[in-house]
Amino acid sequence: MATTHVNTRVKRHRDALRKAGLRPVQIWVPDTRRPDFAEECRRQCLLTAEADRVDDNMQRFMDEALADTDGWTD
Repeated sequence: MATTHVNTRVKRHRDALRKAGLRPVQIWVPDTRRPDFAEECRRQCLLTAEADRVDDNMQRFMDEALADTDGWTD
């Protein structure tokens, strides 16, 4: 059966990757194709902007963290 051949080939490929020191990782990301994706992005951006306006602790933290990188080289 053709499926068995594909399964064997995939298994060999995965085994070779593991032997090379890699491991599989599944990552879930937002589905940008959803009709409400842009609306949800906007909602979250507005919440973040309001939080930044009301409380500048995060901006202070980021400024201090950036200052700590002065003198770093590539």
